[in-house]
Amino acid sequence: MAQPKWVTPSRQTQLVSIFLRSRGFCVFGHPHCLIPEHYYEVYIEGLIADWQADDRQQDIADWQEERKRLHSLAERRYPLRGQFSSIAKDIFFANQPLFYLLGYGISGLTFKPFARVRLASSFVHLFVDLGDSLKGMSKNKRRKAIRYGKALPIEKQREVEQLCRLAVRHYLDH
Repeated sequence: MAQPKWVTPSRQTQLVSIFLRSRGFCVFGHPHCLIPEHYYEVYIEGLIADWQADDRQQDIADWQEERKRLHSLAERRYPLRGQFSSIAKDIFFANQPLFYLLGYGISGLTFKPFARVRLASSFVHLFVDLGDSLKGMSKNKRRKAIRYGKALPIEKQREVEQLCRLAVRHYLDH
């Protein structure tokens, strides 16, 4: 059977010295002690509980130290806070798309389809008129794409993305 974690050679020596000094009776040396907490067995139960609490505190401190060492490694792809270095900024913006396509809709004024687009790294939203780009599709597919966000056929999707790209470039140039 494995020994409890609190059992160490120094603690065992301390228990033996307390027992030899008290001879199993009052650990404070009172001749006729009437306080039950002063007797050896009750006293060492409290002592062992204190040792266990100390061991728990030491385990927590060791864990926090290990966690701090693990998280202080210099392995970062992008800076988490602070400013980008000039190289990291170039890499980030090179991988950034020009816009994000958020969805499709039908204009209430012209009854023509449009795409809602958000510019990258910005809060600006553009509404791009799609004109007759969705004409070759069935009415059912157009409605599903607009209402439920279903994917368009690949050739139509490329055409919509091209229209959005042109509209975004026009917006950014002017």
